[in-house]
Parts: sequence; C-alpha cells; structure tokens
Amino acid sequence: MSTGQVNVLNRHAGDATRAGFLEERADLAAAFRWAVRMDLHEGVANHFSLAVSECGSRFLVNPNQRHFSLIRSSDLLLIDANDADVMRRADAPDPTAFGLHGSIHRRCPNARCVMHVHSVHATVLACLEDSNLPPIDQNTAMFFGRTVIDETYGGLAFEAEGERCADLLNRSDAKVMIMGNHGIMVIGKTVAETFDRLYYFERAAQTYIKALMTGRPLRVMSDELARRVSNEIAEYPGSADRHFTDLKEILDRESPDYRD
Repeated sequence: MSTGQVNVLNRHAGDATRAGFLEERADLAAAFRWAVRMDLHEGVANHFSLAVSECGSRFLVNPNQRHFSLIRSSDLLLIDANDADVMRRADAPDPTAFGLHGSIHRRCPNARCVMHVHSVHATVLACLEDSNLPPIDQNTAMFFGRTVIDETYGGLAFEAEGERCADLLNRSDAKVMIMGNHGIMVIGKTVAETFDRLYYFERAAQTYIKALMTGRPLRVMSDELARRVSNEIAEYPGSADRHFTDLKEILDRESPDYRD
C-alpha cells in the first residue's frame, strides 16, 4: 500500500471517530473556549474529557497539543480507555491525556466528565505544604468535605501515574482532586456541572490565596456551618446548567465556530 493510500485511510479513520455526539461535542468545545476566556488554561497542555458510553470507557478528549482557544466540536477525539492501540493512530491523543483521563474513565464510572488544569490560584494551593482549602467564605465552603489531596505526585501523568490518581479518586466521594505539586482535577456528571465546579474552585482558591497574602488572621467557619453551606449550594436548583447555558449563548453570539 502506498503512503498516499495509508494517509487516506488514516484520514477516513479520523473522520469516523469524529462522527456523532453533536451536543456532547458542542458542550465540551464550549468548555475549552471558556477556559481560555477565564484564564484557566495552560498553553497547549491540559485536557478535558467526557464519557459517551454507558460504562464510561469511550470518551471525547481534546486533540494532542491543540490550543484551547482553537478547539472546535469536530476536533475532539473519540477514544476507548480500554484500547491501548489508540496511541498508534495518526491522530493519537497526548500520552498524558490517555494515561490520566483513560485511567479515570476506566476506573471511576462516576466521573463522566473530567477536567484537569493548572489554573493559577488552584495550582498555588497545590504547591502549599498544607493544600487544604479552609471555609472562609461561601465559595470556599462550597468545597468543604468535597476535595481529596494527592500528596504523592509522581511526575507526568503517563499510565502508571494516571492509574494511581484514579485509585485515589475512586476511594473518595470528592469532586475535586488537589494534585500536590501539579494542579487540580475536577469531575462531574455533565460538562455543565464540571465546568461550573472548576470555575468556582478557582475563584475559591483565589480568595484564599489573597486572604493569606494579607498576613492577617482568617475568619474560618465552623465545620457545622461549612457543611451546611456546602450542602445548600450542592442542592441549589439548576445553577450549573443555567451558568453553562448562558456561557454557550455568549459563544453562539461571539464565536459560533466552536460548534463546527
């Protein structure tokens, strides 16, 4: 078979992996675009993924080293966490995306959507010896009892590191993993829920880091109050969906090519 024929087959195979799941693709593409607008991104690094099969092993993920601001719905790769041969494809994902997100989608069925970033304030928190986020305001209280801290960073998230992170997340009811020396991982049932959580965690971390910078004592809520606030926010009706619907409406007016 000639090189030209191989290239045609690879291109057709890539086209096939991009078919279907139009709304899921649009939601994930919108999340990439807003991650840039909110300065949550890291150049061409970091990854978002969304499970599209009942078992969770088949998922959409961003293409290898593509800037978030340029990602369109049709760019997203459809891969299977149980298929290691995906790394032989012409359009293979970033190895760390397959290692980390593949491990989580394979081992954590509750993590339908996974967003991993090195956003500034969340990463500062992850660099502190004590990476706990105390409940000092409503946003920080939102995450009370809903985080897990990874204390044993082991380098780039290739498969072994991804498996370790997935095991830690799977042993917890947490929705956010504070990855020591690394960044954060946020999980959820939908893109809307996960992106809303990512946004508010960065806001919460920003408030805490700036409060520390004053050098003055912190006004920390009691565990009882923080737990009540966390539950009230978790049960607040429709806020994540409303937030994300409006974000997509803004994109539809200003940058509709995310749906292409």
